[in-house]
Order: sequence, then C-alpha cells, then structure tokens
Amino acid sequence: MIHILVIEDEKRVADLLKIGLEENGYQVMVAYDGEMGLRLFRTNAFELIISDIILPKRNGFELCQEIRKADEQIPILMLTALGTADDKLEGFDVGADDYMVKPFDFRELLARVKALLKRRAVTNVEVVKELAYADLTINFERQEVTRNGVPIKLSPKEYNLLAYLVENAERVVSRVEIAEKVWNTHFDTGTNFIDVYINYLRKKMDKNFEVKLIHTKPGVGFILHA
Repeated sequence: MIHILVIEDEKRVADLLKIGLEENGYQVMVAYDGEMGLRLFRTNAFELIISDIILPKRNGFELCQEIRKADEQIPILMLTALGTADDKLEGFDVGADDYMVKPFDFRELLARVKALLKRRAVTNVEVVKELAYADLTINFERQEVTRNGVPIKLSPKEYNLLAYLVENAERVVSRVEIAEKVWNTHFDTGTNFIDVYINYLRKKMDKNFEVKLIHTKPGVGFILHA
C-alpha cells in the first residue's frame, strides 16, 4: 500500500484529493496546516507528499525545506494557486519535485503522482555510486559535486539537472526532455525556468574554469561536452 500525505487547508480540495487518491488504491492522510503536516511526516512513513504553499502556521516552502532536511528522496508535489515562474522556481529551489497550479485536472495529477512514484522506485534500486565526466565528478552517496577537485555547492534541482546532463553527456537534450525527466512535468513554452537553471549551473560549473562544459544548441536544447 502506497501512503500519501496531503497538506491542504481548504477542506473541499483536501477531501477531493483524499477520495480520488483512495479510489485509485492509495492510502491518504490529510493535514490542514503546515505544522500538522510536518508532525504527521515525522511520525508516519509516506511514499509521497502533496502540499499547498499558502498554509496556516507554516507555509509550503518552509515545510518543503524541513522535509528535505530529513528525507532527500521522498517525492514532493506542490499543488497551489501560485502560478508565476518565480513561484515555481522557488518551489523547485526548496526541493519540490513537481509543481501543479490550481485549478487542476485530477487525471493529470494522478499521472504525475504515478510518475513520481515510479521515479522513486527506480532511484531506490540505483547502484551507481559515482559518475564522472572530464574533470567533473558526482558522488551520489554523499550528494557531492566537484570539478577538478573543487567542491561545488548546488541546490537539489541544480544537482538533479546536472546529474541528468552528465548521464547523457555528449548528447543534446531538449527542454521538453529535461522537463519530463528532471521535473516530471510537461514543458510550458510560456516559462523559462529550465533556461534559468541552466544559467545557474553555468555560473557554478563553468564560470571559473577554462573549459566550458554546458553548451546551448539554439532551437534544440543543451549538451554537456568538453
């Protein structure tokens, strides 16, 4: 049985999520504020979390940060009325794995839940401990990145994006592919959050090094190439 924690202060939405998810075979617990959500997370075992951002007592961004301190792997889906690019970037920066804007189609939410759980299952059987390309090394056990021996501090989403680029080194990856494989979401051509994260990575990975690794293929995507 897959256990899901729903953190939503609007009872109508919380009830809709609980009923719909349970009809699809999941077991659901509901919290109506951020503090209650954190308390339930710490005292129960869950495979996935769905959280609003605007919550009483502790907002979803703060909640996500606290959860990430305790568990770096549990999938977190933010479900909120806040739909600007800045809101999405902040959500990903604090550790969210996916982001949906209200109002939402329950069928799409269910598809994203399944995708997040599938990715978690694949991650749990991953045996690769370290990945290297050129002078770049990613240690998956310690979640550490170095280039030419120099430690590079990355946010969770920057780390996941870099890992995907390294896993697909020497191959052009499109924005659509990155959105689906790294964010588990559909690419919205009206937003530029993927380009924003590529720029974040470039500043940390390439700016102080002679050899640039991250390159843009105009109109196509990005490639990690030395």
